[in-house]
Amino acid sequence: MKLIITSHNLGLWAASYVQHRVQATHKKPFVLGLPTGGTVVDMYAALSALVKNGKLSFHDIVTFNMDEYVGLSPEHDQSYHYYMKHNLFDHVDALPEHIHILNGQASDLHAECENYEKAIVNAGGIDLFLGGVGRNGHLAFNEPGSAFTSHTRVMKLTDSTRQANSRFFNNDVSQVPTQALTVGIGTVLDAKELLFLANGEAKAQAVARLAEGEISEQWPITALKTHPHATLLIDDAAASALAPAILQQIREARAKQPQQDIVITL
Repeated sequence: MKLIITSHNLGLWAASYVQHRVQATHKKPFVLGLPTGGTVVDMYAALSALVKNGKLSFHDIVTFNMDEYVGLSPEHDQSYHYYMKHNLFDHVDALPEHIHILNGQASDLHAECENYEKAIVNAGGIDLFLGGVGRNGHLAFNEPGSAFTSHTRVMKLTDSTRQANSRFFNNDVSQVPTQALTVGIGTVLDAKELLFLANGEAKAQAVARLAEGEISEQWPITALKTHPHATLLIDDAAASALAPAILQQIREARAKQPQQDIVITL
């Protein structure tokens, strides 16, 4: 896999990459796996701008989102339906029937998960899965210990995750749902290509584990190293815990060409 350290805005970089991949493949439909979270807000704004300016169309793009809280209505301002609608889908020409987000209010949650996996298969599989990385290396709601073979399922949220997410629920952990529906790590690894993003010092330890540690289910991020076409895009802050030799390589490259991306093969 590739580790790319960039001095550019991660969201703008990722949006440009999505545009390139969609237009270079000429595949219809092109199937995108999509995340939520603060890391990718800029990416969605940039994608929306590309559509507005006629440089990209979502008409022939099919999307599958990573996860959704159990019990929240799509209109709830902390649901991922709401997030995606306001950050992307209200601003692009995606067809409603091409948008797939897990239903956290389904009467049969397990059937909902099984049907989601079938829908991905029926769409021809995911061509490019985009995602973010948690502080402990989690992918979507796949916490440490999640099997790399796992697929879409119901997950009980850990106390630490609920506490971390309480900032979005008036700092009241009792308002944070106790469960979520999430694609599994295996679902992610089934995609043809992966592009994940990590920014800030809070993600540095997870990035270091990926770069220098063993592949382990205790660090879900390390699953990316098992994929033949995976890229992790990070900023300098997220690179800050890498080995001294790599940090020296970054400093030397920055001194010569400050704006050039640094690519490391892991």
